[in-house]
Amino acid sequence: MNFRPYARDEPEINLIPFIDVLLVVLIFLMLSTTYSKFTELQVKLPTANAAQQRDYPKEVIVAVSSDGRYMINKTAVNGRGIEALGTALALGAKAGKDSVIIISADASATHQAVITVMEAARRQGLTQITFATQSAAQAGAN
Repeated sequence: MNFRPYARDEPEINLIPFIDVLLVVLIFLMLSTTYSKFTELQVKLPTANAAQQRDYPKEVIVAVSSDGRYMINKTAVNGRGIEALGTALALGAKAGKDSVIIISADASATHQAVITVMEAARRQGLTQITFATQSAAQAGAN
């Protein structure tokens, strides 16, 4: 009988592959981060605790000011009606029905102004609509 203690090898965790994966994830996040876009209207966005979306190549940015004026892709829209806004959206949507409408409304803009944008987009057949917000940290800095 062998009464000598059996020499066990201690398991060791190899951290190098883990660090490699983390660096790849970090590089991916750095490359896919979007940068803030500035419009010519002074718009104070509502806040939300959500991750920002990535840039879409087919995006149409609609800015709604607090007094109800509209800008589509940094071009002012003449008039505040659904028809005028729909015509301007049709001109701004270069990708046609595949365009993504990004509504960037001021936090003090009326609900009706935002609904008008949504209705004009629906009438033009533009069904992909999203809203731009800013994080709570950015809101505190403004």
